[in-house]
Amino acid sequence: MENIDRDVLETILKKLDSLDCKQDKIYVIGNGGSAATASHIVNDLGVGLKRRNIKNFNIESLSDNMSVVTALANDIGYENIFYEQIKDRIFKNDVLIAISCSGNSPNIVNAVKYAKSVGTTVIGLTGFDGGELKDMSDIVYHIQTAKNEYGLVEDLHMIFDHIIYSYYIYTEDKQ
Repeated sequence: MENIDRDVLETILKKLDSLDCKQDKIYVIGNGGSAATASHIVNDLGVGLKRRNIKNFNIESLSDNMSVVTALANDIGYENIFYEQIKDRIFKNDVLIAISCSGNSPNIVNAVKYAKSVGTTVIGLTGFDGGELKDMSDIVYHIQTAKNEYGLVEDLHMIFDHIIYSYYIYTEDKQ
């Protein structure tokens, strides 16, 4: 916890605050426990803030529709499940939040490569040594750990969500 880079959090908040909630979209991707974190981020930053009339982010987890995920995995390969969902839908002013403990999941890397090719800002949530995702992301929330420390990294990625969410709640309460 002491090693969380507050400057990175501030940069992420500035990027989120710069979004036009009526036009710009946030896509969130992750596998396994990171898919659960992606869903939780959408719940908090989407529904939670909107319900409180604080912020109305246009946000979607691409891990949530199992029919889409399994159809794409079956038809064109698991490594393309996120890329195919953002292809021709993600734009320069959008944000892709990519969550991967290893930073090397092929489906995450492929989606990030595409997002970068259209100029989208990529926020990478990584662990271990960060892998490819750490190097490719515009903004990196990185949890340096030994390889395979999934529980610790996933916990700190969830805390990331709650820090961002709490920032908006706290800021709103102080206004």
